[in-house]
Amino acid sequence: MGKTVCFCHNYTVQDIEQDVQQHGRSTIIERIMAESKAGNCNCKENNPRGR
Repeated sequence: MGKTVCFCHNYTVQDIEQDVQQHGRSTIIERIMAESKAGNCNCKENNPRGR
């Protein structure tokens, strides 16, 4: 398993790299940003670094 980028949604660097290869851009980053904007993010609780 690769380095986790999003602890709320369990995405890794490898997930994002594969997403870019498949779509030409990261749709995962777009989803993370939309979820965060909608208030569906618990980074402070889920991320060991508190971000």
